[in-house]
Amino acid sequence: MGVDVVTFGCRLNAFESEVIRREAEQAGLADAIVINSCAVTNEAVAQARQSIRKLKRERPAARIVVTGCAAQTQAEMFAGMAEVDRVVGNDEKMRGEVWRATRAAFDIGASEKVAVADIMAVTEMAPHLLDGFERGLPRVFVQVQNGCDHRCTFCIIPYGRGNSRSVPMGAVVDQVRTLVARGHAEIVLTGVDLTSYGADLPGAPKLGQLTRQILRHVPELKRLRISSIDSIEADRDLLDVIADDARLMPHLHLSLQSGDDLILKRMKRRHSRKDAIDFCAQVRRLRPDIAFGADIIAGFPTETEEMFSRSLDLIEECDLTFLHVFPYSRRPGTPAARMPQVAGGAIKERAKRLRAAGEAALQRRLASEVGATREVLIESSKQGRTEHFLPVAIDGDVPGAVRRLIVTGHDGARLVGSCGDASQGVCAHNIATSALPSKGDVEPT
Repeated sequence: MGVDVVTFGCRLNAFESEVIRREAEQAGLADAIVINSCAVTNEAVAQARQSIRKLKRERPAARIVVTGCAAQTQAEMFAGMAEVDRVVGNDEKMRGEVWRATRAAFDIGASEKVAVADIMAVTEMAPHLLDGFERGLPRVFVQVQNGCDHRCTFCIIPYGRGNSRSVPMGAVVDQVRTLVARGHAEIVLTGVDLTSYGADLPGAPKLGQLTRQILRHVPELKRLRISSIDSIEADRDLLDVIADDARLMPHLHLSLQSGDDLILKRMKRRHSRKDAIDFCAQVRRLRPDIAFGADIIAGFPTETEEMFSRSLDLIEECDLTFLHVFPYSRRPGTPAARMPQVAGGAIKERAKRLRAAGEAALQRRLASEVGATREVLIESSKQGRTEHFLPVAIDGDVPGAVRRLIVTGHDGARLVGSCGDASQGVCAHNIATSALPSKGDVEPT
């Protein structure tokens, strides 16, 4: 058996798991399971531990290697698990020589489990040109940035990822060109703090310049999407590209976290409530049909009911379509862990109300799409996504194709509709008009 990689967490981890699989297999590792973990919440860490135990029961002979953010921040805890054979750091997991060393350690029965270095000492980011994604996979990720220079008081991720570092623009363009040549219709740029892109590179290019260069030098790219951004860092070039190039998808996911100014200050965020509302209004003037998603934390320490209500109100004031709700998770070692905590029951109740408000916002957006014509990226024989990342019910089609859809309604979770006249080159397949039971989720950032 070869190398199986189990991925938790964000889009960046999804990309990195492909690198891990390639490097581990090229190193000759066999009958191994790699857990690429997430540390954003206590629940994410618990899920990784549960998965490790379950996988070891199912495949007792397999070697289990744990890596990712949770492995970086809690290496000794994972090393103490009897099921774990090796713990590999977040920087180390991307390097072939570390996987070769891991195989050698297994071959000789070495007792040392931990291969985790100081992530804060990492200052550069090597590009990883991947051609290992499955051919024709509709949407693939390209890592352009890693780490974070900011220290939000609730966040453990900088200690798992290190400081911000970027992939040079030329290497990113090469990666995109390679993936497009392999038939991938949509590319998603991903990173930990995407809008800090380029600050460590010569000339300090920004995300907007990178986006413009990709679209200019890879004209055959059908769709470009950017993952979660910090709106306060959005540069003029990025706004111009949003306004001018239809191949940049009209969907932005914002790291907002709260709608209350005092909570934002205690979080050590760099934007205010007004900044968030003004940014959404500005972008909507440039691209009127844009859809916004956002991360919101429920129950941050010291949050009162009045403060929480401002986060609820932000959904309407920013006209958010997709909501990614995080019940506050106390992470030891962070400043927020030392602040007065909100009761667990109140956190759960507020998270439930946020999710309900988010679901209502999605329903409004789905209803507003009726009568519109949308370009749908076919993800599977049953589902596609519009330019705005809205899910569409599909009745048989070729994954990776882009079809034009006239929206006739929705089933409560996904858009439904029909194709236009195929003789005019609009569409060659039918789109489902019957309700389907499963729901499309917002991809984690």
